[in-house]
Amino acid sequence: FQYLKRHDQGYNLDTFCYEARSVEGSPAECLQQFLLHCGITDPSWSELRNFTWFLNVQLRDCEASVFCNPDFVQDTLQGF
Repeated sequence: FQYLKRHDQGYNLDTFCYEARSVEGSPAECLQQFLLHCGITDPSWSELRNFTWFLNVQLRDCEASVFCNPDFVQDTLQGF
């Protein structure tokens, strides 16, 4: 949710890193973001769960990758 919210607001996501247990927004706002970004017009709860699970795994792997660390890469892969 935090990544999607910042993406919609035009923030640079290259420098953002999720902090465990941090809470932002309301449950309704979170659901609205997922519905907006999941790519399915009328998704089931199962489809929303799969979307959020997959997105979470990808973002966790991205944060853990040295190649996505802005301190390591600096400006060589800007926007990648």
